[in-house]
Amino acid sequence: MTEKEKMISGLDYLACDKQLKAERIKAKNLCLAYNALPAEDFKSKEDLLRRLFGKIAGNVIIEPNFFCDYGYNIEFTDNAYINHNCVILDCAKVTIGANVMIGPNCGIYTATHPIEAKARISALESAKPILIEDNVWLGGNVTILPGVRIGRNSVIGAGAVVNRDVPANSLAVGNPCKIIRKINND
Repeated sequence: MTEKEKMISGLDYLACDKQLKAERIKAKNLCLAYNALPAEDFKSKEDLLRRLFGKIAGNVIIEPNFFCDYGYNIEFTDNAYINHNCVILDCAKVTIGANVMIGPNCGIYTATHPIEAKARISALESAKPILIEDNVWLGGNVTILPGVRIGRNSVIGAGAVVNRDVPANSLAVGNPCKIIRKINND
């Protein structure tokens, strides 16, 4: 099994693998090219995003600066808006549902490392997928940690660190993120 296959399967893998390193360099170069495009060059932006991401459907707007690790593990359903300075570490799949709004300076991190120093020094890492369901709004400076699912119609308050699943129709805030009330979406 290759290191890439291990990574995508959620197993421990070596990120320093030659293939993975080359794929990260490709994605980072596409991000740099995207970030350098003129604000009004919508066609070139769309073309670059289609080359970068695993799946992109409908209207997706991403403000510069945007960075990701691989790109091919990021999937958009439709009608997403990502504000400035977003970082997505997509070692595992990141699925972004329809009508999602992501505020500035947000981080979406699938990568994780061993807690024990000896294992961490060995350069092994693993990744857990992240799912952001339809109609979610992430406020500015939100951090989403590996393996989290954010349920549809939820709002995550600015500055929150989301370390566990958030059920649908929830308003959640804080570090660590806690649900403070349900949202009535009728």
